[in-house]
Amino acid sequence: MAEDLTGNTSEHRELFARVRARLRAAVGEDVFTSWFARLELEEVVDDLAHLSVPTRFLCSWIQSNYAERILEAFQGESQSIARMHFTVRVNGQARPRLAPAPEPQQASEQPSAAAAKPAEIPQPVAPRLIRDTPAAAAAKADALSGSALDPRQTFETFVPGASNEIALGVARQVAHAVVNNTVSFNPVYIHSTVGLGKSHLLNAIAWAAGASEPGRNIVYLTADHFMYHFITAVQRQSALGFKEWLRRVDLLLIDDMQFLQGKSATEFGHTLSALLTGAKQVVVAGDAAPRDLEMLDERVRSRLSGGLVVPIMTFDGDLRRSIVAKRAEQASARFAGVSFPPAVLDYVARVVVSHGRDLDGAVNRLVAANQLTGEPITVALAEKTLADLIRAREARRVRIEDILRIVSRHYKVPRNDLLSSRRSRDVVRPRQIAMYLAKSLTSRSLPEIGRRFGGRDHTTVLHSVRKVEQMMKDDGDLCQEIELLKRMLEE
Repeated sequence: MAEDLTGNTSEHRELFARVRARLRAAVGEDVFTSWFARLELEEVVDDLAHLSVPTRFLCSWIQSNYAERILEAFQGESQSIARMHFTVRVNGQARPRLAPAPEPQQASEQPSAAAAKPAEIPQPVAPRLIRDTPAAAAAKADALSGSALDPRQTFETFVPGASNEIALGVARQVAHAVVNNTVSFNPVYIHSTVGLGKSHLLNAIAWAAGASEPGRNIVYLTADHFMYHFITAVQRQSALGFKEWLRRVDLLLIDDMQFLQGKSATEFGHTLSALLTGAKQVVVAGDAAPRDLEMLDERVRSRLSGGLVVPIMTFDGDLRRSIVAKRAEQASARFAGVSFPPAVLDYVARVVVSHGRDLDGAVNRLVAANQLTGEPITVALAEKTLADLIRAREARRVRIEDILRIVSRHYKVPRNDLLSSRRSRDVVRPRQIAMYLAKSLTSRSLPEIGRRFGGRDHTTVLHSVRKVEQMMKDDGDLCQEIELLKRMLEE
């Protein structure tokens, strides 16, 4: 039997340093930095090397494209290494140890759900994300899989309030319908700004729908993961297999829809149509209403709009207080001696007004300060610990979609006309003002703004910006009008 190395031995470190050097020489500095810089060797058990990476995407990509090359590099240094196993690190830690002499077929599996979840969190029973390889790519040993579900994001941990109660009710109804092999509202589209609970609801639906029947085919995908699978399928000439894989699902959940672009967006449209025709449940989440998703074909936007569109509104004070209280209760259960007085809960809910993730972060900071310094959690500690978070009560992030909507409504010009080539005065001036606002209130470059305004050249955008700036110097009423538009956008 080969020597059983552990992750702490110098021999282990020296072996992997030599393997990394071989990889760097074989693929070049740029490729090495992109794909292998964060690859770590956790341990070697018998003839199996256990490696880890920080993200699921990186894990899938390396297994699909570089597994053989990595194994060759290992065997160039040690003939005893015959197999590899990849896992995803969570909070900087991979699965602590592999069992000796695992079966050969386990070496190339996708990282297990247990390996991707913090140990201290009680684990719900995971629904089965589809992992069977499409026929066209069966020989590749690259099992398709969904994005990782967060075991903390269930209906039980979701805090309801006036701004999200409809979305929560719809999500529960969808999960109940899937459990009973029926279709509720279809498709369901949930939208809100960042950090208000869209991803939490999609995760909760997946956990609840899979709880009663772990074998149910459920796919949860972020938009970037969807694009990765599609691009990989096209490169391998297995697009048909990819389509078959998606169309066999019982429940498809797509998150961060606003990031879907190019041909992947077109493919999503085909998949959506096929699933709806086959009466399969589809739930989508994005940061804008369907009509504002410019990267999607009008037909796809129409299909999404034709389902149930559910907004989640900005949290009010009562809901922020409830969220802080819930997170504080969870923290008190995990850490001995942690106590949040009501005055602290009230203070955090009052001053942290951006979104739910900042509320979670505020509670975590206070717990960390208490545990590291021993100082009791008081309003004074909160003022000191959360100072930068309070200062960051960010002006609302303005998007070009918001600008188009507000300008269109204010000037009573159809949004499509703002993007068209029409040159009448009643369209040109609002269009120029919209471009000026896009340049002033967003971080988008001139070429990108031009693309978002109907594919215009960056020089057209620059001309519009300068034109509006000149008009504002000569027209006080226009200045006030634009200030009004800015306030409407930042509210």
